[in-house]
Amino acid sequence: MTRAIIIGGGLAGGAAAARLAQAGAAPLLLEREVAPHDKICGEFLSVEAGRHLAALGFDVARLGGARIDTMRLHSGTRTAEARLPFVATGITRRTLDAALLDHATAAGAEVRRGVSVRRIEAASAVTSAGDIAGRLMLATGKHELRGQPRDTRGTIDGLIGFKQFFRATPALRRALAGAVEVTVFNGGYAGLQCVEADRVNLCLLVDSGRFRTMGGTWPALFAMLVREPGLAMLADAEALLAKPLTISAVPYGFLVRPAADDPLYRLGDQAAVIPSFCGDGMAMALHGGRLAADMMTAGASPFAYQTRLRGDVARQVRLATALQRFGTTRIGRFALVAGLGAVPAALAALARWTRVEPAAVARAGA
Repeated sequence: MTRAIIIGGGLAGGAAAARLAQAGAAPLLLEREVAPHDKICGEFLSVEAGRHLAALGFDVARLGGARIDTMRLHSGTRTAEARLPFVATGITRRTLDAALLDHATAAGAEVRRGVSVRRIEAASAVTSAGDIAGRLMLATGKHELRGQPRDTRGTIDGLIGFKQFFRATPALRRALAGAVEVTVFNGGYAGLQCVEADRVNLCLLVDSGRFRTMGGTWPALFAMLVREPGLAMLADAEALLAKPLTISAVPYGFLVRPAADDPLYRLGDQAAVIPSFCGDGMAMALHGGRLAADMMTAGASPFAYQTRLRGDVARQVRLATALQRFGTTRIGRFALVAGLGAVPAALAALARWTRVEPAAVARAGA
């Protein structure tokens, strides 16, 4: 079989590399960053994601992530709390992605860091280190590759993402123990949770127009955030990044349309972008990476893989996108908090409906 060339070293790319290497395929993974780095992500590792990692022989528990078994949803002074239908883990992408690439390397994959892919021509990746031919997997995450734009029609793409880490003081650890806090506000929503190494991750999305009306600066936005009861605990917290990470124009709700003449296996956010509040984006990336590796090994075409993956995730992405649209309206914010408060079991149902179905996970061997 022609060598697999994986473009991007995130969770989807790392999972594909590990799976292919374990099958004896010796793939090549190209990662543009020279060292592990932080990414804008809620860093909520669901039980499905854990199963995919375990199936790769990867022990996520050794990374020391934070246990999460409860969700609290805030809208103004209203709060609803419910137990999650599973135990999740709070773990940074910096730590997890790097460890997964190390795992893939140990299995026999070749990982080249500091190599940028400039474009794709025929069956070759045109890179900063020369042209490299092979069966191509596109796993560049939220970032577009020149000449490979995603069709964003119908998606939610007018949002700006921010991420900041804070030192987890004893008071913050007590307040957040075992919980992910989600605050919906006028123009966006934020997630707050503990991760490894005594840190707290704040990750949020805000409408670009709303951000401009506040002055278009992080200090102004943060001052608004800590006036929200669900985020007030951060008012005097020590920020650990000199400035927050930012990203814009992410097409939430995107689903790739399989094409018979497409030569690329598209993984992770290059195949489907589920709104981050549902907490299953990391699992979907791992699912797609493993599925692509298995189907490539079996000789399946990119079209066959893309069709299977779309069948596994399309309903979940569409539902989560509809919930995001609804939850950012005034009546939607009220209905979500009031509904969850009245019927906590509704959270379990929403979690099931926005996750890859157990049957699909089982087909991927997890």
